[in-house]
Amino acid sequence: MFETLTPRATVAVGLLAVIPTVIFGVTRSGLGGLIATVNVVLIFAALYVAMSPLEGPARTAAHDASA
Repeated sequence: MFETLTPRATVAVGLLAVIPTVIFGVTRSGLGGLIATVNVVLIFAALYVAMSPLEGPARTAAHDASA
């Protein structure tokens, strides 16, 4: 079921975690909510980059010469 989700869709759904952190920041601790929100955005940005497909071959000229 979850195998068919694209990385972009997965990260978009994951960013829904920002909503509780904003609510926490508004109702409890403004600074704590801000820090939690930044952490959530950083985590999902890193996941987006890590799960993105490569755009081309990752071979270098040095690697090709040694083969």
